Amino acid sequence: MSRGLYVGIDTGGTYTDAALIDPVARRVLATAKRLTTKGDLAIGVGEALHAVVDDPADVVLVSLSTTLATNAVVEGHGDRVGIVLIGFDDQMVERTKVRSAFPDMPVIRVDGGHDHGGAEVAPLDIEALREQAELAAGGGVTAFAIAAAFSVRNPSHEVQAGEIVAFATNLPVTLSSEIASSLDAPRRAVTAVLNARLIGKVTGLTAAVHRAMRSASIDAPLMLVKGDGSLALAETVALRPIETVLSGPAASVVGARWLSGLDDFIVSDMGGTTTDVGVVLEGRPRLNEEGSEVGGWRTMVRAIDIRTAGLGGDSEVLIDGSVLSLGATRCVPLSLLAQRYPQTITMLGDDLADVRSGGALHGRFAVAAFGAPVASELAGLSDAERALLTQLDNGPRPVRDIAMSPRERRVLESLRRRTFIHIAAFTPSDAAHVLGLQNNWDRAGAELGARLGARLRDMKSPTPERTHAFASDVWDRAVTDSARVVIDTALGRTDGGPFIDAMCAGRPNIGLARVNVNPSVPLVPVGGPVHVFYPEVGRRLGADLRFVDNGDVANAIGAATGTVMATVVVQVEADPNGGFRVHGPVAVERAGTSSEATMLAETIGRHAAALELSRRGADGGEFRVSKTEVRLPGLAGDHGVISATVTVEAIGRPHVSSGR
Repeated sequence: MSRGLYVGIDTGGTYTDAALIDPVARRVLATAKRLTTKGDLAIGVGEALHAVVDDPADVVLVSLSTTLATNAVVEGHGDRVGIVLIGFDDQMVERTKVRSAFPDMPVIRVDGGHDHGGAEVAPLDIEALREQAELAAGGGVTAFAIAAAFSVRNPSHEVQAGEIVAFATNLPVTLSSEIASSLDAPRRAVTAVLNARLIGKVTGLTAAVHRAMRSASIDAPLMLVKGDGSLALAETVALRPIETVLSGPAASVVGARWLSGLDDFIVSDMGGTTTDVGVVLEGRPRLNEEGSEVGGWRTMVRAIDIRTAGLGGDSEVLIDGSVLSLGATRCVPLSLLAQRYPQTITMLGDDLADVRSGGALHGRFAVAAFGAPVASELAGLSDAERALLTQLDNGPRPVRDIAMSPRERRVLESLRRRTFIHIAAFTPSDAAHVLGLQNNWDRAGAELGARLGARLRDMKSPTPERTHAFASDVWDRAVTDSARVVIDTALGRTDGGPFIDAMCAGRPNIGLARVNVNPSVPLVPVGGPVHVFYPEVGRRLGADLRFVDNGDVANAIGAATGTVMATVVVQVEADPNGGFRVHGPVAVERAGTSSEATMLAETIGRHAAALELSRRGADGGEFRVSKTEVRLPGLAGDHGVISATVTVEAIGRPHVSSGR
């Protein structure tokens, strides 16, 4: 008989975390960290699963949070898709910016669309749509994104177009009205395009996790964490992958609340690459209702309101004269590299012995990404990229040996940007090893890296004092930057000025005054590096610091403990000809009075939310209904109602396997 346990997994840039949860006893039974294997994510996921699961029959649910969609949008990766715009004029097409952003993607414009009231402006040009869709499919697109003018007022043309395109091409279709419920057709079109571009990637991810589950003999539903912190079946999310943007940070917020038991707090999730800070008030994460902004695109997908800084334990240390700063680029810490590849110690020693050339490149190494590259991705490499990658077959190589010329540097950067390789260099995690604050990797590699950094910064021989001072300054920079992103979140602004700067730097006395600005709610730090940096962050900010057990795998715990949610928004509008229009997710209906219209809207919303909740993998559900009205002043009853918005939110527990 199954024990009814949940497994949460988080695939991060450095580590894949796993947590085994007993949901009834509210206990964390086991946790694990394994290196993320970019080439084949199933390897790292499988290793993490095997580390936490003793009896596969005990597992009834597996949930996954991931940075895959976020990183793909930021880095501009994604499949080539066909873009169908129905009833768009030239100005609307220009506002989407899809032609300039995706010049290799076919844009299909056809007649059709509706007006603000949901009335048809022109018939849908079915023949032109079918002909151009078949042509685009023959040209190699992998999916289609369809957006129609005012489809949130009447989605019938989008629905019809989707059926036609899917039948004609046998390819996945994204409808903008299913992704977002707000007006602004150009932004909805962009969101649909971004979604369609991610379908292949997220489908590949879920396939990799399913392979890992099979290798661990786990037979259970697989769910993904969405950007609002809720869960949905992987098969459902695979067609709406844009909803997983900010999945990782959202999972950490959910996990922090489950672990802390607090209803009001600031959570700061510090990983290897970024720090993500969010707010929970009255037990619910604060959401960005305008849609998440990622990679320069403002999507229309509701997500947790997260402030992200390119700051983590693996941040690149930049040296400009005597000034130290932390870059947004992730590097493999030298201590980790030395642990995996002992020859790193010899290479660092060679760099220290060479005092005459290549100083800026000393202590920098290229290493192949962990996990074998995917064959299909290797096929797209140039001869120069293949040649450089081959040089790393037997382990890391000094950058100054393999990429001295500008051309070689460009090849190296291309491989790095596409994550075929990593650059290893001195990081805040290395500084913590030197200072004795961290000891999970090879301290000797960190100390040699600190000596090289001290020599480059001070332009003097790296004495033990200078080496220690260099490491201390790197650690202090990470603390200062961490304090700043937390207090910026608490203030809701980023222009605190020199007083806030002084406080975050640990120098709060200015003249005869002392700067003292404290968060008014507890600060819950989670993530692997927080015990190294956040005790000092909390001291400088005067924060009520709440460390939690298993906070280093909060993302995985949040994935395992989330709920399934579905939100449906139904608009009601007064009809100039009398009565009211109710704009549901399927069609426009009519009612005689405003009260009848809002009651109808609630009925439609509840029905649609219940269906969506079931589709996303929930058992049952509780409903929360909110209503707002826009009225003319001084007029009572129906005469005063201009419009109303009925929002139905359904919340349910994941449907789990019955056990074996």
